[in-house]
Amino acid sequence: MDNGFHILPASRMCRVLIACVHGFAAGAAIPASAAAAPAAPAPTREHREFDAMLEAAFTPPAPGEMRTFILHFSLPGARAGHAVGWQLALHRPDGRLLRQWRGRHALRGGHGQAQVRWRAAAALPGGIYELRLQAGGLVQRRPIAIGRPALLAAAPAAASGAAPRSLGDLPYDIVYGNLHSQTNHSDGGGDLAQCQGAQEPLRAPFGPSDAFAFAQRHGLDFLLTSEHNHMYDGSDRSDPGADPLAARQRYRLGLDSASDYNAAHPGFVALYGQEWGVISGGGHLNILDSPALLGWERSADGQPFADVVTPRNDYAALYTLMKEQGWLGQFNHPRLTQFPIGGQPMAYSADAGAAMALCEIMNSNAFSARIDEGETRHNFHEEACNRLLEAGYRLAFSSNQDNHCANWGAAYGNRTGILLPRGAARTPATLLAAIRARRVFASMDKLSAIALTANDTLMGGQADNSGALTLQVHFASGSGRGIAKLDLMEGIPGRRGAVRALPGVQGLRHRFMPAPGAHFYYARIIQDDGRQLWSAPVWVNQR
Repeated sequence: MDNGFHILPASRMCRVLIACVHGFAAGAAIPASAAAAPAAPAPTREHREFDAMLEAAFTPPAPGEMRTFILHFSLPGARAGHAVGWQLALHRPDGRLLRQWRGRHALRGGHGQAQVRWRAAAALPGGIYELRLQAGGLVQRRPIAIGRPALLAAAPAAASGAAPRSLGDLPYDIVYGNLHSQTNHSDGGGDLAQCQGAQEPLRAPFGPSDAFAFAQRHGLDFLLTSEHNHMYDGSDRSDPGADPLAARQRYRLGLDSASDYNAAHPGFVALYGQEWGVISGGGHLNILDSPALLGWERSADGQPFADVVTPRNDYAALYTLMKEQGWLGQFNHPRLTQFPIGGQPMAYSADAGAAMALCEIMNSNAFSARIDEGETRHNFHEEACNRLLEAGYRLAFSSNQDNHCANWGAAYGNRTGILLPRGAARTPATLLAAIRARRVFASMDKLSAIALTANDTLMGGQADNSGALTLQVHFASGSGRGIAKLDLMEGIPGRRGAVRALPGVQGLRHRFMPAPGAHFYYARIIQDDGRQLWSAPVWVNQR
């Protein structure tokens, strides 16, 4: 099987993996008796975590009109009348607090929505202000424009109407896609006519091949279907009566689906992987390129459902395994309480640093059933991604959709952008190599692209520097968007402090003298329509 992944010989696999079990033959077919989904439904609970999203129009209303900020809350399975305390703050462009609102909202059916209405004073200076929602330990931030903010960079004179495929003289081609989605190999693939959330594992109508075809038809260059690793038994809890061989072979079937699709559709890259972990006590991360199914559940007679037994919530052991095998990972919708090592959340180890390449900085609503790219509910995770960078990780940012309905890449216009060497073929191998090099950016706009260089070092790389440092932001918009705000963010690996914007940034090129020591820098753009882009960091050791 040639799907761009390297499968170790069985003897070596047994030596280096935590456990080696029978039935690890690649490409084995699922017996007809085992291919059918289990008959008895199992209630889903994997996504019973609290979520808060902030909806706010970026552009100001007509003079004198009220603005409406919508606060979305969800806690699936919450008891009737469960109340959520929230705080919404509006900050001026310089960070000072302008206005604050507080409240409590009772959920119905695990969901709720609160609204805040506000009218800007006529004398309020124009600029980019920031809303900050705090609820249930989560923080969500959204920029809004007041008045007519001056543009840092004007829109191009003529827009192509297509996604940029290059950035200036950088010798790279750009591809756009989605690195987080589910199909009926776990709890995704729901029929759009009925889909309202996570699906019963293995029971929805649409699988990986359907997902790849849908994504390609909707203009994506690549798609990763990342199935929950613990649902291959047909349950998001555990079904000791399920067939372990069928579970392991279903993962083989997914790999084969990606391989077959790639062979039949050159130019599009189909990837099949897994979302490892559980929300409670751990956190989700994607393993992009594992030829083996990992897991911790067993059947009634003690057989593991996975090819490789990995202890639940043991991230240190998982990172060690991933480093040994050379597999790449992505932190999915990270929260500050997740991904513990030795009891410390958001912790770093050398093995973890070698394995984890991406952090999901923004995604659209995972349970959206829209196909018009008009989803208004989004999640932002920059604070958590920054905490991981400050811990010592070298991560690029991604922007995905976590689709559970059959709308892969179509819920919103956000994309993960990857820079491939000019003229390189689009294959799993070239995409994974670019991710390993952290040549990746996150965009809320599928028609825009961003990159950052530090002197001659491209984002994702590391440079030694003495004297002044020049940070150059490369930006292109196929829809003619201008830049309303640009921040060049600076952090220090291993400090575990706060990532902050550099002062005095006036344009796309900024020259300054860093303090001695290790630093990382990334660019964050707010377009004139409010959509944001994030470059990957570049790491600089200032002598």
